[in-house]
Amino acid sequence: VQLQASGGGSVQAGGSLRLSCAASGRTFTMGWFRQAPGKEREPVAHINWSGRGTDYADSVKGRFTISRDNAKNTVYLQMNSLKPEDTAVYYCAARDRPSISDYPDDYPYWGQGTQVTVSS
Repeated sequence: VQLQASGGGSVQAGGSLRLSCAASGRTFTMGWFRQAPGKEREPVAHINWSGRGTDYADSVKGRFTISRDNAKNTVYLQMNSLKPEDTAVYYCAARDRPSISDYPDDYPYWGQGTQVTVSS
């Protein structure tokens, strides 16, 4: 499975961006991780196959929303009220298991990353 992420960019604090990640085939759990310079990759949000199961990092709860369109094999991350600390490279990931996981090592498929920069 190949993943293609898009939608990153530069915005001012308080702005919004929508990330998309298209998979070349069917996947079960999909999600987003991010990595800021000098920091480890951290989980952001994840969603199961049905879309009814989601998980968010505490730092983005109430501001980010993950969703998916299985007909298009695509997952989305709507990011609102962006903060400078959200600045990072965002990676989409997928796994063939139905359960959600926050651990990067549990995801065998990764997109190329898309830069999100939030200025104050």
